[in-house]
Amino acid sequence: MTVGPDDPYPGALAGVRVADFSRVLAGPYATMLMADMGADVIKVEPPGGDDTRRWSPPVDPSGRPTYFAAANRNKRSIVLDLTDDGDLSRALDLATSADVVIENFRPGVMDRFGLDHQSLTATNPRVISCSITGFGSGPGATMPGYDVLVQAMGGLMSITGPVDGPSTKVGVAVVDVITGLHALTGIQAALLERSSSGIGQRVEVNLLSSLLSGLVNQASAAAATGVSPTRTGNAHPSIAPYETFATAEGDLVLAVGNDRQFHRLVEVLGQPSLGWDERFTSNSSRVQHRGALRQVLELLLADRSAVEWGDLLRAVGVPAGPVQSIGEALSMAEGLGLSPVVTLTAEGRESRQIANPVTFSRTPVRYERPPPDLGEHQPADWWS
Repeated sequence: MTVGPDDPYPGALAGVRVADFSRVLAGPYATMLMADMGADVIKVEPPGGDDTRRWSPPVDPSGRPTYFAAANRNKRSIVLDLTDDGDLSRALDLATSADVVIENFRPGVMDRFGLDHQSLTATNPRVISCSITGFGSGPGATMPGYDVLVQAMGGLMSITGPVDGPSTKVGVAVVDVITGLHALTGIQAALLERSSSGIGQRVEVNLLSSLLSGLVNQASAAAATGVSPTRTGNAHPSIAPYETFATAEGDLVLAVGNDRQFHRLVEVLGQPSLGWDERFTSNSSRVQHRGALRQVLELLLADRSAVEWGDLLRAVGVPAGPVQSIGEALSMAEGLGLSPVVTLTAEGRESRQIANPVTFSRTPVRYERPPPDLGEHQPADWWS
């Protein structure tokens, strides 16, 4: 789908100006979603640019690293050196005119430049400041906040990977993404509250707390019982069958969440009596006898491919499907009418982007600008 800036409806966040001092992923991802929703996002970059401008390969057809492109569409880019008095003055002008200021510097950096929330509110009491850190602004303030580090120290790697294999990171910077979503939630809640109080506030999120929240049932189990979960491979600690199974061709995921689905599963597999086997009559018994269940199911699944089984099982309401590549997932989404890829064009440049997953009935998301070149929107006085 090719889209442009000709949509007559303003976005849900139209009129909101964001001074984005964040880099890499968590902050830029949050502000890109805001820009999609109509916010005016001004990306403030140091002279060398956001680090992800240099994180390649891969690159898109224009030579831009796809990592940078993934989190920076719909923004304007200006370059400001905060150690330069003139550029700092411009940064202060921008920050005090903004509705939202977001950053992920080490704690204390914004204070040093007079860009902290307390300083900004002296001029603009309506400003909302959002600070993203790795481990908070207390004793963990000096700890570097990188996604893989937090995956390790935050417990995610301890529950990811083969049962008897090494701890494994998730294949994407999921902690940054979760943190960016939490930042977006906090910012929008603060904007909503400001509509009644008339004043802004400081929003703070950190990678570690965001991950612990995102660990949901696993973190809840550790907090409630004092026992930390361990790796279960692709299996679920509380549900069975809920994992990958080998077939005649490819791996199949079964996500059987209740007894009704289990009965339909074994009927399709030609062994309805398994639904009444005392080892498998309830979810708790299936979890208890997971090994035996897996052995039986893989024997039955060996007759067809993962694609064939997925089609047959979904037809009767059993959640199942093959393990696919990202390219195959994009093709599937396209086939389902979800339009997963959008093409942004501007001034002869083209950028294929993953679409914003949120849809609105009256204020649709907008795709106006490809990810900007460094300093593309200098000079830095156009917002005044």
